[in-house]
Amino acid sequence: MSTLTAPIEAPPVGPGRPAYRVTGKRVLSSEWAKLWSLRSTWITLGLGLLFLVAFGLIASSRYKSGVGSGHMDPDFADSTAVSLSLFGTNFAQLALGVLGVLVMAGEYSTGMIRSTMAAVPRRLPVLWAKAAVFGLVTLVVGTLGAFITFGFGSGIVSGTPAAMSLTHAGVVRSLLGAGLYLGLVGVIGTALGALLRSVAGGISVLVGALMLIPGLVSLLPSSWRGDISPYLPSNAGASMFALTHDSTTLSPTAGLLVFLGWTALALAGAAYRLVRRDV
Repeated sequence: MSTLTAPIEAPPVGPGRPAYRVTGKRVLSSEWAKLWSLRSTWITLGLGLLFLVAFGLIASSRYKSGVGSGHMDPDFADSTAVSLSLFGTNFAQLALGVLGVLVMAGEYSTGMIRSTMAAVPRRLPVLWAKAAVFGLVTLVVGTLGAFITFGFGSGIVSGTPAAMSLTHAGVVRSLLGAGLYLGLVGVIGTALGALLRSVAGGISVLVGALMLIPGLVSLLPSSWRGDISPYLPSNAGASMFALTHDSTTLSPTAGLLVFLGWTALALAGAAYRLVRRDV
């Protein structure tokens, strides 16, 4: 007696799932999309630009009124159109640096970092992409704000000893230096967010490094202060866009190299923890 068996049909084979590769371009594109999808990005970038422009114009107007009244504030006595226009840099750096911390540490606070690292298992490309994207954005915003403020500020102080134009020696270099400084501050903020993985901790360290430590160094003996102060992040960064320099400050090139060193140090610490510690 024989038994007949029905032939087993193989299930239909559908179209194969496309193979996706994690490339640097795709990681950059992903980080670009995530950056602009957040409302805080638009608000904080707007605040940074507002601080840069508004405080620069206020300083220029105050200088103009002091010249007209004959009662010049000693703090503004040696000002130029460049220094007045860049008066708001210290305020803009806080807004842009804080946003840099939020860009990275915000993913840890929401838990989104797990999805990000699942999509990019090698991890470090995420850090490089975030730093590059946000650094470029803050560079553009800072440079644009510096030139806009100088354009209006130089008109306000026209006819005064502070009057300058773009053709004066060092003006364009100072304005570009201010934009580059703000761009690097954004990169440092991103690195601190990855290093500390805490929004509050990253902001605290950023504010302390840029604003509190220079004040504490002033309490040191003068012999120490002269050797330490020029190499602090904020002072080295200020040398990048200062129009004039003296024996107590670094040259623009030296200031750039020192500030790049601080930026590289922050990124190195962030990369080390990102690779060594679980998310």
